[in-house]
Amino acid sequence: MGDYVVVLEAPIIVRDVETSEDAINVAVSKVAKALNKENLDFVRVEIGYSQCPVCGAHFESAFVIGSVGLVGMYLTLKVFNAQSVEHAERIAKAVVGKALKKVPLKVYEIREIEGGESGNGVELEG
Repeated sequence: MGDYVVVLEAPIIVRDVETSEDAINVAVSKVAKALNKENLDFVRVEIGYSQCPVCGAHFESAFVIGSVGLVGMYLTLKVFNAQSVEHAERIAKAVVGKALKKVPLKVYEIREIEGGESGNGVELEG
């Protein structure tokens, strides 16, 4: 059994926004509210970043067209006592997916936690 940090990508659509900053604020609030409703306060919420294909510069993944915004977000959580990397992925998607229904979740990164790290997360009784 292993312990993992799982980072999921989630596209969040928000309406009635004028700027990318508005879209980010509304998206963070929307996601935090959904996670807190399911008592998932251990999930860290961060804004995603995209890379310019021309210059290579990084910028926040928030786009607004016609008062509708799309914000890319990273959701990070720890999964304890998973049987494998794939098992940790399934657990993370199930836990976060319970709060963010109808939001497609994709794994951005999974890394094994080295011995000694601890904290809040999802723990399986084994």
